[in-house]
Amino acid sequence: MDLRIKYAQATDDLFTEESKMSLVTNTNYNWSGAHTVRIFSYMTTPLNDYKRNSSESDPVKTMTRYGELYDLNSQIQEMVLSKDRSFIFNIDRLDSDESEIEAGKALARELREVVIPEVDNYVYNKIIEGAGNKAQNKLTKDNIYQCIVQANEVLDLANVPDTERKIVVTPSIYSLLKIAKVFDNVDVGAELRLKGVIGMIDGVEVIKINASKLPQKFGFLVVHPSATTAVTKLEDYNIHSDTPLASGDIVTGRICYDAFVLNNKKSGIYYHENAEA
Repeated sequence: MDLRIKYAQATDDLFTEESKMSLVTNTNYNWSGAHTVRIFSYMTTPLNDYKRNSSESDPVKTMTRYGELYDLNSQIQEMVLSKDRSFIFNIDRLDSDESEIEAGKALARELREVVIPEVDNYVYNKIIEGAGNKAQNKLTKDNIYQCIVQANEVLDLANVPDTERKIVVTPSIYSLLKIAKVFDNVDVGAELRLKGVIGMIDGVEVIKINASKLPQKFGFLVVHPSATTAVTKLEDYNIHSDTPLASGDIVTGRICYDAFVLNNKKSGIYYHENAEA
């Protein structure tokens, strides 16, 4: 860095997008004091004809008049946190004085441009990987609405609540939707717009996500937040001044996080790949 040059106080930062992850996930489980959480998923049994009367010609051959006696089995889903990430950088005291670099602003920039995009990318990929419903074909302005309606129908048949569902699209798919003019004639309030909701289709809120946070050939997601739990076990960001390691501020950060699709709720996720995209 040439310290003879006067640097402008304003910096040229990258354009960034705030995280909208809270709209499509939940934080229903608590990892406090633990690195692993286990969830029990209990099975069900079928209904039988109750054997009210028994005769020699039709004896009760089962263990009870209610039917065969089975143990109510359960499955255990073990959720182990796997992402423990960190960063460190130094802002030399001379650099800070002569180029007006501020540690606090540098830390905020690191979170916006590095940490949040990585976490979002990881969580969206986990949601797609665990989706209980998947489809693919090339999406166009002529079929996009039909595909979304079909996705909602699949979730209806799986008894997924029709409230709180979200449709996740990329800017290119959003452009198809605008061309097709399929948005519901519902005014999206300012509060929802601040959270990232841009419209309604088939009664479901639409969220536009930067394609860089999503896999290639991403089409759209219809997702209920109850299907995926996202956890941030630890966020530890610090500015260390006057350490013997360097002259100036040392900025450190650590984040421990993960996301899990619940076994009994994966039917609440419908992923449509945009084939031939």
